[in-house]
Amino acid sequence: MAVHSIVFGTLPDGREARLYTLENPSGMTLAVTDYGCRIVRLLTPDRNGDLGDVVQGHRTLEEYFGSNYQGAFVGRYANRIGGARFTLNGETYPLAKNDGKNTLHGGPGGYHGVLFEAQVCDGDEPSITFTHVSPDGDEGYPGTLKIQVTYTLTADNALRLEYRGATDKTTVFNPTNHAFFNLSGNFQQDVLDTELSISAAHVTEVTEDLIPTGRLLPVAGGPVDFTRPKKLGQDMFAQDPLIAHCGGFDNNFCVDGEGFRKMAEAYEPVSGRMMEVYSDMPGIQLYTFNSVEGLLDKNGRPMRPHTAFCLETQFYPDSPNQPQFPFKPLEPGEEFRSETVYRFSVR
Repeated sequence: MAVHSIVFGTLPDGREARLYTLENPSGMTLAVTDYGCRIVRLLTPDRNGDLGDVVQGHRTLEEYFGSNYQGAFVGRYANRIGGARFTLNGETYPLAKNDGKNTLHGGPGGYHGVLFEAQVCDGDEPSITFTHVSPDGDEGYPGTLKIQVTYTLTADNALRLEYRGATDKTTVFNPTNHAFFNLSGNFQQDVLDTELSISAAHVTEVTEDLIPTGRLLPVAGGPVDFTRPKKLGQDMFAQDPLIAHCGGFDNNFCVDGEGFRKMAEAYEPVSGRMMEVYSDMPGIQLYTFNSVEGLLDKNGRPMRPHTAFCLETQFYPDSPNQPQFPFKPLEPGEEFRSETVYRFSVR
C-alpha cells in the first residue's frame, strides 16, 4: 500500500542507517530501521479508530546504541546462556559475557547492533526483508550463519515476523524480537491494568541470575498463573522471591501444545486494543520493563519502569545446556524457519 524510507542516523563508523515506513490499506503503520531490525513505531487503531503508537522506543538512532534491546531482533541466541558457554559435538564454545558470568541476547556484539541489508516489497501486505551473514566465531558462536528476517503488515492488522537461518557448521540459533508494548499508546502510563493471558501451565525454574535449573514449575494458583486473563498489576508485586528480585515479571513460560498456535493475549481496557500472539516456538518470555537506566522515550521524557511489557517467542533460556528442553541445534544443509504473529484488534 505504501513504503518509503529516510536516513535515520549515522553509525560511529560512518555508515548510514535508514528508517523504513510501511502502511497497510487500513492505516496500520510500521516503522523499522535496518540497525538491529528494530521496530521503532507501530501504529494501530483504538476502539474509536484513532491510531496510536504501541511500541516503546526513542527519537534518534544514537539512543539505540549500546546494550539497548528496544524493538530489536536479538541473537544469535536470544535470552541467556548460563556460564557463557555450551558444548556441541564434544566441543565447548566459550561466549562473550555481558550478563554477569552469563551471555544475554547473543552477547555485547549481538544482532541488536548490526546494520542489516534491507529489501522492501510494496502492496496490500507490505513487507521488508533484512539479511545478514554472521561469521564463524561471531561472539563465540560456531558456524557462518546466513540470516533472513521478514516483517509483514497483513491485511487483517497483524505484524508477521518470519525468521530463516542456514549454517555451514553445527550451531545454535534462537531468534526473537524484543519489542516493548504499551497498548494504551501512552508510554508514561504504566501497564498494570493491561489484562494478560498465556497458554502455559508451567514456567522454567531459574536461579537468581535467571538461568534455568532444568525443572519446570506449575503455575496453577501462583503469581505467574496467566492461564486465565488477569491484570499485570494483580501479582506484579507479589511476595514471590523471583518477582521481588526482578522487580516484576521476567519469566519464560512453557507454552502448551506444539506447532503454530496461540500463545498469549493482551487487552488494554481504556483504549480497547487487544494483541494476540501466535508462534511455533516452545516458549515465550514475559518481561515487564522492571528497570530503566537513563533511557528517554520518543518525546524526550525519562522512561519509567512498568510502562511496557515484552512477549518474546523463543526456545527456553539456556537450552543448549539443558538436553531435556525442546531444542535442536541447527545443522549444515538444514534451514531454520520460524514464524511469530502479533495480531491487533479492538473490543
